[in-house]
Amino acid sequence: MFSPAQSGANAYARVGVETGVMGASPHKLIVLLYQGARQAIAQARMHLQAGNVGPRCEAIAKAIRIVESGLQLALNVEAGGEIAQRLNSLYSYMTKRLLEANIKQSETMLVEVDGLLATLEEAWLGIAPEVARMAEQSSASAPGSLMR
Repeated sequence: MFSPAQSGANAYARVGVETGVMGASPHKLIVLLYQGARQAIAQARMHLQAGNVGPRCEAIAKAIRIVESGLQLALNVEAGGEIAQRLNSLYSYMTKRLLEANIKQSETMLVEVDGLLATLEEAWLGIAPEVARMAEQSSASAPGSLMR
């Protein structure tokens, strides 16, 4: 089905992703989840346009898993207050829309969810400098640190 070169390239890509995840900060992991969900939606749109039902369903299921088991489960609703509660509701809405998109074969719904994820990803990337500054301050004040 696949040539040895394709299998090797796929294995190389998997190792690259796994290595990137293992060395990623919590902030970067969320970025990777947003990117993964958006990539799955892009694949679902491609399969929808081509009429490939099985692969479309698989891609949408992958996007749903990323939203539910990755982004939504990463929320700390108690500590995150109103923002976390709103994100939780938004992730539930996205999951519902992805399910509807699959049932109704709606590219419009897929585009809607992708747009929501893109907006959140952009905002998350926008706070990266602040997250880095806070991490630097935290490590500088940690016991055993060379700096104070």
